[in-house]
Amino acid sequence: MPHTLLAGPLGRARTWVARQRATHHDGPVLVLLGALALLLTAAGVAWPGTVAISSLLLPMFLGTLWLTPRSVPWLIVGCLAGVSVITISQPVLEVGVLSRLAITFVIALILLRSTMSRRRLGVTTLRSDSMFVDLRDRIVKQGQLPDLPPGWYAQTGIRAAGGTAFSGDFVVAVKDVPRRAVELVMVDVSGKGVEAGTRSLLLSGAFGGLLSALTPKDFLVEANNYLLRQQWEEGFATAIHLHLNVDTGDFELRKAGHPPAIWLKGGSGTWQVLDSDGPALGIIDDDLFDVEFEVVSGQLRPGDALLLYTDGLVELPGKDLAFGIDRLAGRAHRLFQTGFDGGAEQVLNDLKNDGDDCGLLLVHRR
Repeated sequence: MPHTLLAGPLGRARTWVARQRATHHDGPVLVLLGALALLLTAAGVAWPGTVAISSLLLPMFLGTLWLTPRSVPWLIVGCLAGVSVITISQPVLEVGVLSRLAITFVIALILLRSTMSRRRLGVTTLRSDSMFVDLRDRIVKQGQLPDLPPGWYAQTGIRAAGGTAFSGDFVVAVKDVPRRAVELVMVDVSGKGVEAGTRSLLLSGAFGGLLSALTPKDFLVEANNYLLRQQWEEGFATAIHLHLNVDTGDFELRKAGHPPAIWLKGGSGTWQVLDSDGPALGIIDDDLFDVEFEVVSGQLRPGDALLLYTDGLVELPGKDLAFGIDRLAGRAHRLFQTGFDGGAEQVLNDLKNDGDDCGLLLVHRR
């Protein structure tokens, strides 16, 4: 009976705590930081030579970490008011005092600008960081390659521009069990950084669903229609789609404004560039023009490999794109001697361009 009587209040208490966490109530934290600002202001007036004007940057920094963007401006304005009070109370306004005052105001404006850029999320820096980490992990998870049958090996590698955590390049992979095939798509979304990362997350989920529901012939057509419906400003993507039969090695390649695949032939020790026509996704409306994506077919024999990649890996300043493709093929050709296991990471590390997102997908028939 006592347990039953307590169940209701305890349940309501847990609900209230969860609601406070969800809404991230700023009241107690704002009061605490405001009190700290008042204390530092009083100390700065009482001991002007001991408590510096810049000490009020402490509650400002803490506010950007713990408060939502809606409350941060009020705290910063209050702290700057405290800075002004301390400055006025100084017995002598020396050059050093005025320079510290100017630096404090500049840093406060930078914090305020950073807060405004996060206002669209409506979260603190700590929570937004966790959201971005989750975003990155979701993109990586959706690009995991399926288990291939014995005799096949595949690896993918992605490098973001400038070493950031977010890339506009990603891979979508779906296993087609009834047709004994795998569907692999390498995508390059316009833009870089977080903006490209959010678009990558949206498109990777949508493209995964389209791959599972459509035939290889229809995938890029519907992917183009989906991208058009997003109505992004200056938003487009390039893609290359591989349909591979893991029993026979037969494959079909279709690309949309993307660099061509490279076919490494183990029997002859040569490579072939598999080019085809097809517009980039999100540019041409299929209702107004007949959008077609040319197909290139072939068969991977034992020892052969295919390379799918993004333009960041082959575009070089002052060089023709064909030069970059030959450079990539030449580096990948060395895998015949060293082995293809881990080959995508090896080639990517050797040829990556730090100024652009780079992606590479390697498929090898042992």
